[in-house]
Amino acid sequence: MSGGWGWIGCVGLGVLGWSLCVQAQNNPATAAAPSCSGRFPPVTCVAGGRTLNGDATGPTTIMAPGAAAAGSEPHAPAQPSAKPETTAETQTGAAPEDAEPLPLNKDELFGIGKPGDATAKKPPAVSFRGFLENETAYTYASPAHWSRAVTYAQLGASGQLSDNLKWKVTVRGNVDPIYIWSNFYNDAVKKDEQSGILFEETYIDASVSDWDFRIGRQNIIWGEVVGLFVADVVSAQNQLEFILPAFDIIRIPQWAARGEYFFGDSHLELIWIPYPTYNNIGKPGADFYPVQPGSTPSGFTQSFLGEVIPERNVSNTNYGVRLSTLKSGWDMSGFYYSSVDAAPTFDRTLLSTPTPTLQYQPVHNRIWQVGGTVGKAFGSVVFHAEGVYTSGRQYEVTTLTQPNGVVPQNTLEYVLSADFTLPKDLFLNVQFIQNVFFNHDPNLLYNAYDTYASVLLRG
Repeated sequence: MSGGWGWIGCVGLGVLGWSLCVQAQNNPATAAAPSCSGRFPPVTCVAGGRTLNGDATGPTTIMAPGAAAAGSEPHAPAQPSAKPETTAETQTGAAPEDAEPLPLNKDELFGIGKPGDATAKKPPAVSFRGFLENETAYTYASPAHWSRAVTYAQLGASGQLSDNLKWKVTVRGNVDPIYIWSNFYNDAVKKDEQSGILFEETYIDASVSDWDFRIGRQNIIWGEVVGLFVADVVSAQNQLEFILPAFDIIRIPQWAARGEYFFGDSHLELIWIPYPTYNNIGKPGADFYPVQPGSTPSGFTQSFLGEVIPERNVSNTNYGVRLSTLKSGWDMSGFYYSSVDAAPTFDRTLLSTPTPTLQYQPVHNRIWQVGGTVGKAFGSVVFHAEGVYTSGRQYEVTTLTQPNGVVPQNTLEYVLSADFTLPKDLFLNVQFIQNVFFNHDPNLLYNAYDTYASVLLRG
């Protein structure tokens, strides 16, 4: 009897071992999460020793690794890496001809859909996203008053017409009851700020050969440091609340055509803006209007003329080029941008009768700018620097005899920034900013060297 049970046990163990072998061959281990390398599309991803195809998303502004655009989270620059070999290439030196098709996405990778399977899960034809946000403020300085209770509502839709053609439409509206019910502000300010609606990013993406194109209303972000717009020279700005709102509310997109070309670890970007958008500065009497009542010399009153918006013609269009690359861990970029200045200059006229008056009028002058950015990680510390030289911009002077009350000044604005990752998930950012005025006019409202510093600590 014991011998019979022994034979049965041996046979059972043999059957069990054979079953486990078959199961291991038919059901390989679950693939690990893919790891990706490469700074520009197409990004190379590897999972389970197999190279995956990148997920092209059309033209996008390429952020410098380790350098966040203004208002975004900073991160360390990625190190360039060679394209990994597949498992077959590692073993034989070349991919076998009868190898099965590579998975095109994570669903195929993890068995949700097979390559070429018509029943595989597909992304929705149209996706929606948006937000609802409120900002409320009370001014306690005399005279104390409620100054803000604005609610923003944004809704966007995006979809894909084909592999090479995508679209996006975004609309945002706002309403502020303070400017509807309060009598603190003048009628022009109340009418301007009580409500509004505008198109945010609304564009079409198309890929043609090695080029990616985006046509429509879009944010073009060239700056990289935290919280500043030093090299972020393309987007217009909503300045009704100074620096209080989120950056996606401060930025105003431009109607633009943009082409991007990627080669190796480099990226070429060409832009043309036929219909420029300018900074929203509000109306005289608003809390953050650029010219405030206290800036008028004693014995004079103020008056304002309407903002002069340049004519819509070819000579008043904006254009620029930007080249960026990654070399030995250094992420570098350089750009040239010619534009009608999004920020206004306030021309000033002296009126002597019937009452001495300084009359201001916001105008937009043509300027050109050349600049660059650089970033690199040194262990847990990430260094950023960017600078912009501007020619053609005019600035107000104190002397009343100066025609128009402004003088042209060429300037260099730069920032040096360092990000530190501290224990307990603390983040520290330290920045040094300086604006240098060349051939400084002694009557200028600014010093020859305007210097600032900032410290940000976030947990």
